[in-house]
Amino acid sequence: MTELTILMPCLNEAETLEACIVKATAYLARSGIKGEVLISDNGSTDGSQAIALRLGARVVHAPQKGYGAALIAGIHDARGKFIIMGDSDDSYDFSRLDPFVEALRGGADLVMGNRFKGGILKNAMPPLHRYLGNPVLSTIGRVLYQAPIGDFHCGLRGFSRKAILGLELDTPGMQFASEMVIKATLLGLKIKEVPTTLSPDGRSRPPHLRSWRDGWLHLKLLLTFAPYWLFLYPGLLLLATGTLAFGALLFGPVHIGGTNFDTATLILASALILIGYQMSWFSALAKLFAVRFGLLPQSRRFSQVADKISVDRACIVGGMFLLVSLLSAIGAVLYWAHAGFGDLNAGIIARPAAFSVVAASLGVQTITGGFMWGLLLQSVKNPPQKAKLPLIAATA
Repeated sequence: MTELTILMPCLNEAETLEACIVKATAYLARSGIKGEVLISDNGSTDGSQAIALRLGARVVHAPQKGYGAALIAGIHDARGKFIIMGDSDDSYDFSRLDPFVEALRGGADLVMGNRFKGGILKNAMPPLHRYLGNPVLSTIGRVLYQAPIGDFHCGLRGFSRKAILGLELDTPGMQFASEMVIKATLLGLKIKEVPTTLSPDGRSRPPHLRSWRDGWLHLKLLLTFAPYWLFLYPGLLLLATGTLAFGALLFGPVHIGGTNFDTATLILASALILIGYQMSWFSALAKLFAVRFGLLPQSRRFSQVADKISVDRACIVGGMFLLVSLLSAIGAVLYWAHAGFGDLNAGIIARPAAFSVVAASLGVQTITGGFMWGLLLQSVKNPPQKAKLPLIAATA
């Protein structure tokens, strides 16, 4: 049985591919590991395929364009129990893979290289990536997912082929690197990190990576799989802030120091309530959708909340909001009638009007959200395949 596949994605890497393959082959020979070098070619036109075959590597053709697509094709075609993937631009040293192999043999499902611990040689990483892009995105990843990873985007990493195939990764672009870590963390795979060194890119042409575009795609993917952080927590903050301000202003102006808060602030508070409530509802719906279609794992906390949500309860709560809104509107009309249907003080009539509008909006959102919840809970006779879900479109 083949123990290790050293996998390299390739798109016109004739300048550096030979050096990478030679180092990888020498490592297999030196370590005595039964393994292979696999090149996942993404449509090279510079003879990279011939170089790989001449040096004894296997070549698999990845028809779909993209870094992630090439790696997905390679992972599926690999023969090794373990896979160590790395870029074929000679920035990683394939002759020094012992820490990765030891960690994999020790039971790790995913072994990430950390370039910040192992060393980044001069001119190996642009300052924008070294001091802003990678640290910021890696920090966001650790906060959102509690991932024990200091370098989210290191291109040199090892993993159990079986474990990673179980993640059903499907992002074709550069953000594949983030998707692997996110899903591995969410599904509780055993992750370990080892130091690795990054050397300057050996190619004379610019890299395939586009800093701002790919950075945004990585960030978007990080947020896509974190509905609590993207929707719930900001929504609850807005809802709480708006409710406190609305409640304080509902019965009259509020004076703090030399500042007077009145109807303008009341309108702003109304908007905060409605936006916060909508974001909170959307968080629950997004989480349910993701769990139902296997994009995110189930959690005990979400199960406890989900058990309390139903179409019936949503209609009851929404109906109560609408009833309160109606009573408030009737009260405002009666007050207007008492004044002879003439001109009213805007600061007075605005308060019951705002209360009625907010209550009615919350009622409608609750009822429509409840029915959407019920729709997502319906059984699916022929569930769509993950590759057909809008994940790629949402993160591309």
